[in-house]
Amino acid sequence: MKAIRVAEYGDQSRLSYDEIPTPVPQENEVLIDIEIAGVNFIDIYMRNGLYANSQTYAQSLPMTLGMEGAGIIKALGKGVRNLNLGDRVAYCTELGSYAEFAKVAAWKIIPVPEDIPFDIATALMLQGSTAHYLTHSLFPIGPNHRCLIHAASGGVGQLLVQLAKARGAKVFALVGSQEKADLALVNGADHTILYKKENFAELVLELTNGEGVHVVYDSIGKITIADSLRATKKRGTCVNYGAASGPVEAISPLALAEAGSVFFTRPHLADYISNREERLMRSGDLFDLYRQGKLNVNIDKIVPLFKTKEAHQIMEAGATKGKLLLKNS
Repeated sequence: MKAIRVAEYGDQSRLSYDEIPTPVPQENEVLIDIEIAGVNFIDIYMRNGLYANSQTYAQSLPMTLGMEGAGIIKALGKGVRNLNLGDRVAYCTELGSYAEFAKVAAWKIIPVPEDIPFDIATALMLQGSTAHYLTHSLFPIGPNHRCLIHAASGGVGQLLVQLAKARGAKVFALVGSQEKADLALVNGADHTILYKKENFAELVLELTNGEGVHVVYDSIGKITIADSLRATKKRGTCVNYGAASGPVEAISPLALAEAGSVFFTRPHLADYISNREERLMRSGDLFDLYRQGKLNVNIDKIVPLFKTKEAHQIMEAGATKGKLLLKNS
């Protein structure tokens, strides 16, 4: 089969389009004929070595990239129950989706109903589950809350805006251009702020009478985290769930106290979908919202698998306005 492989950590030049043996599912695994694979920042972190020593997302070189996908079950390993050949399925948080076939632990598999297209199902796996746990579990947003969402026009950001609004929150959306600001407003944001033109911490404080927001969702990291803490209200929560500008190396406990006794966390999605029941709960909620027309899933681009380098360049340049996907042709 064809697959996108990484033999050494580094930039996009380390990606190679190789022919390798089709994997064979072992006990409690299934083999999926991948139709669509999702592109996410975790793939960048895997490729460049940021997660090289991660125990949560263990890996070894050489590896096939890709942490989410959707397709048809082609083979079943021993012991697999409640799944059948030909089933439409999707999954996330298992390496290997940048390929024609992928073997996946059966407990991670999500059945995809006929009325959910594969591109939508894929977008609602890793990015959808991330937006869901951030708004429903890590900080359960309610009608009296204010939140600040970084990269609000990206794949996760757009879903975050919509889920936060659906739960009644006031949303401050941080974006990189007026075009992206317009997109955030369409998704329900109450205020938009342009990174390059405005100091977002000062503006948020001004718009909230000096109080700040109850929760900040910061996927940018290194260059924004200090101001994210400033924008968080006293005893609020600052969430760093990504590192688009580089990882946050350290935050002093005293800095959290001086920021207003702020709570700071750097979560992993895997800890919020740690069993089959939790995965089914999140995907079920998201599928229902999509069916009801209450969740718009914006597919920005679908790139052929052999052009994965181009897809990574788009993502690292911050040029996405929705979900970026790879398709086997």
